[in-house]
Amino acid sequence: MNPRQRATKAVDVVHDADLLVHASTEGAVVEAPDVAAVDRDGITAVMNALARLRDAERELAEASRESMALSVQDMRALRYLVTVIREGELVTPTMLGQHMQTSPASTTKLLNRLERAGHITRALHPDDRRALRIDVAPRTEALIQRVVGRQQARRFYAASRLSREHRDIVTAFLNDMTNAISVDRSEWAGSDLPVPRKQDEPEG
Repeated sequence: MNPRQRATKAVDVVHDADLLVHASTEGAVVEAPDVAAVDRDGITAVMNALARLRDAERELAEASRESMALSVQDMRALRYLVTVIREGELVTPTMLGQHMQTSPASTTKLLNRLERAGHITRALHPDDRRALRIDVAPRTEALIQRVVGRQQARRFYAASRLSREHRDIVTAFLNDMTNAISVDRSEWAGSDLPVPRKQDEPEG
């Protein structure tokens, strides 16, 4: 299996796992004897609403990625570049490779692909002539700002329709939910499920 096939397989595994978690969430029955039966329907409705929101977010991300003819890896790289550059920092291939956890060769292939598509440019680093700086092309930056700005505005106005009291309640709930489901590797420890290799990890 070549590196491209391994990368595609890894993405498929992650996507399938994502769908599995969602399928196990919506409509799932939770053993919670300390929760009154009268409250269960309401709690289930909240959980299902969260699952639908997660679906909508994923579909939105996939539509944005497909409209720009980008892979998951390409979109992740662009998201990192835009974020860091907006903070006023110059990005080098080494920095991108460390963020993406890819080898120098794979990082170069990624950058070549993005450059051929017109999404990035590379130039000599002003402070280190041995290094290159990466810039997001103005057209791509403008597209990202327009699309993300429109999406963020919709979220903002949805939140604006809540009262101040309800916003405080929703914020506290979402923070509590985030803390409750933060990655706990012990949940999966000892399982017999196969763990997908990273993109550059050789096959055993």
